[in-house]
Parts: sequence; structure tokens; C-alpha cells
Amino acid sequence: MLEYIVCFGLFFLILACVFFLVVMDSDITLLWLCKFGKPISVLKNNVVWITGGSSGIGEFLAYELARVGARLALSGTNVERLEKVKQQCILSGKLEEKDILLVPFDITDFSLHSECFQKVINHFGKIDILVNNAGRTQRAEFVDIELEVDRQMFELNVFSSVSLTRIVLKHFKEKGAGQFVITSSTAGKIGIPNSASYTASKHALHGYFECLRTEMSNDNINITIICPGPVFTPLLETAFTEKKGKVVGQKHSPQDKRMATSRCAYLMAVAIANKVDEAWLSLQPILTLYYISQYTPSFFRNVIVKNVMKPERMSKMRDGRASP
Repeated sequence: MLEYIVCFGLFFLILACVFFLVVMDSDITLLWLCKFGKPISVLKNNVVWITGGSSGIGEFLAYELARVGARLALSGTNVERLEKVKQQCILSGKLEEKDILLVPFDITDFSLHSECFQKVINHFGKIDILVNNAGRTQRAEFVDIELEVDRQMFELNVFSSVSLTRIVLKHFKEKGAGQFVITSSTAGKIGIPNSASYTASKHALHGYFECLRTEMSNDNINITIICPGPVFTPLLETAFTEKKGKVVGQKHSPQDKRMATSRCAYLMAVAIANKVDEAWLSLQPILTLYYISQYTPSFFRNVIVKNVMKPERMSKMRDGRASP
């Protein structure tokens, strides 16, 4: 009898490992919440302000939230694109013209932050969720990066979110509730080669918002940090390089191994609805790397990175161009 129990146990263990390595595209907690957690519909009538809402993850998150009737403030620099996103959200059938406010502005112009915040308040009367999603990525070797590129990256990816958050935080504290959502990255958890400025900026976001989470631990203000792996977005077209003003200017190939933007937005919406502290969204094998680096950091650095996932391979995986 004991032999049968051991055999069945091993069988289910192998089955679970296969499921994890082949099927899973998010961390275990988030996958569980997709099946048994609160539905995205709990966000109905919430006022959600999304920066970087004209394309990529921000755009598709807007569609996901529009489907359940969340009211939206959408920001970005491309007014034409924002208008198209708005009209697509209205086509969901749950929102009217008045339910979507476009707030186009350059998020690195900090002098506009209070003014744009006031526009959202004047229109909706409140903000329930701020999604700090605006940002750019980078491709460059550490030794070649000009310091001005680091400054630009931090202005956009870090300080703009911090500035807007501090303004909205006062509003959240006054009304006694609120949620900040931060689009981080695999690079916020793992040192990704050939993206030093970008990686540092995402690590910085974790530092700022983990500190805020601790400070708000006795308040009804929640922090949700989203860490996507490779996703089909247009980020590579405008990605920083090693020199100021120089961009990568490339598009992703349809053959790249990347998560569909719609799937990423759905998982992100589930995390927001359930007020998850931190969520990992990625196809394999990057999802496995999340777990190894998180729970066995020395093994990850000294064995996996040096002998298995060497820098050149990690760079290709980041771009969705390496086999598992």
C-alpha cells in the first residue's frame, strides 16, 4: 500500500512540475485568484487614472477595465492614439463619453502634475486607483551608457511616478482609501544585462513603493506592483540606448516568445481587483527564474547566471528570442 501511495505522490508531483513549467504564465497566487479570487467586475464605477494609456499594456488595461464599467482617466503624449483608445473603450458598451477623460501631457514635465490631477478631480470628483504605467525601456552595455541617459530614464520611469503619487496620495489620505498600481518589470526583480539604466529604474520603483507600503500599513491605501516579463508592446521602438537622443527603433517580431498584451492586461486587472501586493506575469522559462532568484538568490547568481542563463542568453530571452 505504501508503495502505491508513494507512486501516486510522485506522479502528482511530476504532473504539478509539468504544469508549472509548461502552462503557468503568472505566479501561483495570481493564478489562484484568476480562478477563485474576486472578479474584475468589483472595479465597476471605480475611477482609474492610467498613465501611458495610449499604447501597450496601458492601452489594453484600459480595454479590460472598460469591459467591467470602471471609469477611466487616460494620459499619454499622443492625443490621436488616446482618442482611439477612448472610442474603443466606449465600444465595450459599459461606458459613455463622460466616463472617459483624456488628460494628455508630458509626464516628465512635473509642473503639470498638479494641474492634471485637478482635471481628473474636477471631472470625476475622486480618484480610486492610480496606475503608474508610463515608461520606456533600454538596450545598451553598462560601460557605454552616458550618465545623461540614466538621468532621463529616472526622470521618466521613476521620478514622474513618484511625483504624481505624492500628489494623489494626499487625496487618498483625505478620503481614507486608494490604490497605487506600479508597472515594474522582470528587471525590477532580476539584474537584466544590457539594460542597466532601465533595470536600475525598475529596482528604484520597488524601493520607493515598498517604503510607501510600509508607511501606509495602517491605512486603507494599497500598493500593487506588477512585474511583467516580455510582452508584445511597442516599447522597443522608442527604447533608450547608450546615448542621449538615440533610440533602438525596432519592432518585435511576431515569432518572438512574448505574452499577448491582452493576457497581460487581464492578469494585471485581476491583481488590481484583488489588491495583490506584487504579481509576476511571464511565460516560461522566465517565470521559473523569478522563483529561483527570489528564493535561492546565491544559487541563482552563482550557478544559474554563470553556468545556465549566461548574460547573452538572458538578453535574448528578455527580447523573446531565445529557446527555453
